[in-house]
Amino acid sequence: SPPILESTRIRLRPLDGGDVDAIFGVFGDPDVMRYWTFPAFRERAQAEGLIEEVRQRFATRTFVQWGIARREDGVVLGTCSLFRIEPVHRRAEIGFALRRGDWGRGLAGEAVATALEFAFGPLDLIRIEADVDPRNDRSIRLLERLGFQREGYLRNRYIVAGEIQDTLFLGLLRDEWSARR
Repeated sequence: SPPILESTRIRLRPLDGGDVDAIFGVFGDPDVMRYWTFPAFRERAQAEGLIEEVRQRFATRTFVQWGIARREDGVVLGTCSLFRIEPVHRRAEIGFALRRGDWGRGLAGEAVATALEFAFGPLDLIRIEADVDPRNDRSIRLLERLGFQREGYLRNRYIVAGEIQDTLFLGLLRDEWSARR
């Protein structure tokens, strides 16, 4: 399973069966899922399936997803993932979700920064990419605060629940991250 990573207020840790309700609370919220590439979960079983899928995909070493847990009590507030990990090209994509009640406190930014330290450190990657709905101002601002740069605009890239959506592509290089540290 993925390593446990700690920062000031949160711990990135593997998800387990005890996190099903917390994960359903995040991925079952239409506001949280507004800009995702799949619609909000309707059933608790989908959260169980996600946790199991994450476990299986970690075995391929191309995907790691952590629960974003509060350090003081271990309660899962969201997820942070590195996926499409390409060891040959030393790059990956990053994704994150945080339950609505914890928005605006900097916790997602703390989680992403913690994952970036791992990606550019132990994983030895040189590039991290993010694929964001252009209307998702909060996520774009978070990524740009961490040094990501807008690199491309892809039109009509996704169809989610019948809606055609564009995507904004952002990238961060290890040298840029190191310079900011």
